Amino acid sequence: MVKQPESAARRGRPAGDHKAKRVELLRAATAVIAEEGYAKASLRKVAQRAGYTTGAVTYYFANKDELITALVESRFDRYDEMLETAREQPDIPALIRRWLAMTTGDSQHWPVMSELLVHARSEPALATLIRERYARYRDTHASIIKTAQARGAIRDDIPAELLGDQLAAMGDGWTMMYPYEPERFTPARITDLLDAAITLIAPRPDAGQP
Repeated sequence: MVKQPESAARRGRPAGDHKAKRVELLRAATAVIAEEGYAKASLRKVAQRAGYTTGAVTYYFANKDELITALVESRFDRYDEMLETAREQPDIPALIRRWLAMTTGDSQHWPVMSELLVHARSEPALATLIRERYARYRDTHASIIKTAQARGAIRDDIPAELLGDQLAAMGDGWTMMYPYEPERFTPARITDLLDAAITLIAPRPDAGQP
């Protein structure tokens, strides 16, 4: 038997844990989209990045649409997991810090999300998925804010849904510009931005007074 070179792409079904291999392929897709854009993220390129044949990729994802759907779901799953940690102790300032650290700490985050958002304009199924997942995120976020308001931890003169939307829009704007203006988001300035956001949602000094 002729031994194949170790660098050769692995053929057929990739060996190993099914879930782990899906995660590996999603990471490869993330890298390709971040570096080359959505349009060039073919199954062939994802396979090359992961070190597999295209046939091996289709064992897990039948086509590009299925791969992108799984990628979007995985991105929003990270947000959902982050929110779940805040349900029992709704510390909104700490949640804001975790959110910003997660998004700015990943250099591929916004390049990938921006590509997905742009292409969702012409792909109804992708747009529906993003809209539904974002709505779920907003609902959970608003319920956590509402609990924090009831405990007097943050201002309650603005409905939780509106306050959540404002915080999300603020965060989305930061992460959208972070890759293009790194000098604007030094560690010290990020701390200042977070402190400013926390001040904006702090309980009013006159809360409870007639």
